[in-house]
This record gives sequence, structure tokens and C-alpha cells, in this order.
Amino acid sequence: MDKLRITQLMSLFDETVHHIYDNENSQELEIWFARELMPVLGYARWENFQVAIGRAVESCKSQGINVDDHFREVTKMVELGSGSKREVSDYILTRYACYLIAQNGDPKKEEIAFAQSYFALQTRKAELIEERLNLFSRLETREKLRAAEKQLSQNIYERGVDDKGFGRIRSKGDTVLFGGHTTDDMKKRLGVKTNRPLADFLPTLTIAAKNLATEMTNYNVDAKDLYGEMPITNEHIQNNKSVRDMLGKRGIKPEELPPSEDIKKLERRVASEEKKIEQHSHELPKIKSIQKIVDKKGSKK
Repeated sequence: MDKLRITQLMSLFDETVHHIYDNENSQELEIWFARELMPVLGYARWENFQVAIGRAVESCKSQGINVDDHFREVTKMVELGSGSKREVSDYILTRYACYLIAQNGDPKKEEIAFAQSYFALQTRKAELIEERLNLFSRLETREKLRAAEKQLSQNIYERGVDDKGFGRIRSKGDTVLFGGHTTDDMKKRLGVKTNRPLADFLPTLTIAAKNLATEMTNYNVDAKDLYGEMPITNEHIQNNKSVRDMLGKRGIKPEELPPSEDIKKLERRVASEEKKIEQHSHELPKIKSIQKIVDKKGSKK
């Protein structure tokens, strides 16, 4: 996602926040209305958005957190095209509730990916959101490679290749992708411990390259009905060569790219941040009539 698109989405999301004053606790709160949030998250139908809200509520419950502190169902009057009014259901949401909805939304929507970072961060700065989006892109790409390699291991096991054979196939693919440098060579170049996976320290582009070659091998093992270690090895070598040639045409040599931060550290950091989101999200006020907030709707930022 480029900076222009991030800025555009920030503007849309900023327009949905309301600021209200909680007299009971003498503090200003940020709240969102689900029906206003729905279109900026890329949803056109309330029924579909309610599914994401329902999942978010269940996620909140599963963590032992009081749902009413973050989700408050309300009703409000809306004006129809004819000039008449009708009552509709809505939700008042805290920042944490919005984050959970984004976590349980349609991952194919770019608005959902953006929202996960927007609501996770306390400060709305485009550069911080961009940094977090890049972090999640790398985590997601690494997970795709794990899944592709697991699938390949399972596929070729049924075709006469054991775990050691899979390791040899993957290693030979690496050697081609990295221009003659073996997996161990690359670990030394990048300062990776021998007992750690090389991919945990590769930049997103290189992880994606390894994933593409692996997915190609997965496909062709079935399409060409390959059996045995040698034919599958040759297939994987050719796929890595194709990916390397493609990168080379754009002036990119995978072996020359610098290492990135340890994936495990990123995963721990994300887990730690997620615990803090609920702690830093103010609870909805404990007032008898939350309807007052619906009627006033606060003042927009």
C-alpha cells in the first residue's frame, strides 16, 4: 500500500471518530458508530458487517474481557428518502472494539489491513501506520512460505520423498535462487544461527521469491505427476532459476539483499502490542442511558 493510499484512508477513518466527554470519569473518550465505520472498512451491506461484529464480540469474550465495556448496542432514528424516519440498530464502539472488528473482517479488503494498524496505534501518523503495514506484510508472506513448504513436504512424501529428501530439495532450490550460495552460506553472510530457519531473517521480497518458486513446484508436481526425489529436485531447481532470472531482469540479486529483523522478534512484538490495545482503550461510560450519546453523537474531530 503506497503512501498516497495510506493518507487517503487515514482521512476517511479520521472522519468517523467522535469525541465525547464522560462526566462520570471526567475524561474525553473516542468512540465510533458501527454504521459509520462500515463503509470505510469496505462493507456495503449491514448484514455482512454484523457477521464481523459478531466474531469480534466472541473474540472479546474469549479473552475474558467484558463486552459491554467496548461494544454497546443502541438504536437510533434515520431519515429515509421520503422524509420519514425509521429506527435502526447500531453499535457504539471503543478503539479496541474497532480493532477486533478489523481482526475479524474480510482479510482480502485493503481497508481491513489498514484498519488493523490504524486502531492498534495510539498516534495517527502515516509513517507509523506504513511501518506497521510493512511489518505485517512480512509476517504474512513468511506464513505463506511456511504453508507452501508444508504442502510441498506432504505432496512429495506421497511421491516417495522423505523429510531428509525434502531438505535436500529445498537446499538445492536455495542454492540456485541465491546464485550458487547454499543455505548455510547465506546464514553465514547474514549472521543467522545454524539452528534457525534462513527465511526468518530474509526481507519480504526474498521470502516472496522463495514462496513463488515453492508454489510453482507444488503445482507442477501434481500437473506433471512427478515421482521420486530427482525429478522433483530438477523441477524445484528450474522454478528457482526462473524466479532468480525474473528478479535479475529488474537488477535484483537475492544474495545481495540485507537481512531483516528476526521474524520471531516481530511476532513477539505484535503479541505484546495486542495486549496493550485493550489496556489503552477507554471503556464506554457506565451511564444509565447510553442513548444520550446516540442523540448527541459527540463532536467530530
